Amino acid sequence: MNVALAVRHTAAERREEIIEAAVTRFGSTGLHGTSTETIARDVGVSQPYLFRLFGTKKELFMAAVDWGFRSTLAAFQAAASEATGPHDALRRMGEAYSVLLEDRRFLDIQMQAYASCVDPEIREVVRIGFGRLVMAIHAATNATPEQLAAFIGRGMLMNVAMSMGVADEASGWPAMVREGCIGGFAE
Repeated sequence: MNVALAVRHTAAERREEIIEAAVTRFGSTGLHGTSTETIARDVGVSQPYLFRLFGTKKELFMAAVDWGFRSTLAAFQAAASEATGPHDALRRMGEAYSVLLEDRRFLDIQMQAYASCVDPEIREVVRIGFGRLVMAIHAATNATPEQLAAFIGRGMLMNVAMSMGVADEASGWPAMVREGCIGGFAE
């Protein structure tokens, strides 16, 4: 007799599963275009359970946005921890960001977050997450304001190129932009 045993998850484990499903769904269709019913179904929980963990759809969206910032921060901190100096830390963080963007979820949730900043509560989550990134970059590199702006600007330009689907083109202006971003991380 083959009896399948259900795997029981803690609320914290379920919460993380729901957030990761929400990152994918919200990244694709935004806050207003995504149903919590779909997210709950993706994870195999009831919609009331989802609301018990997150309260509202907007709170789940903000948790998904926070996931994106926390994941980027962790990647930057790991990259900087292996650096031989400030310049190397910037280069490594730039490379780590390039790797993160290979997973489309990071770009999509970030773009949806910025687009949703009209809402003051979402804007605050974005400001806090972005601020933590800036301060982590500064702490690892002691970068000047100009260096910080150049580094972050290259990352944002990469976001734009990725969102337009031109980041991997081998010639023309997309190749020039990519090389400027990647090469700039190595300066």
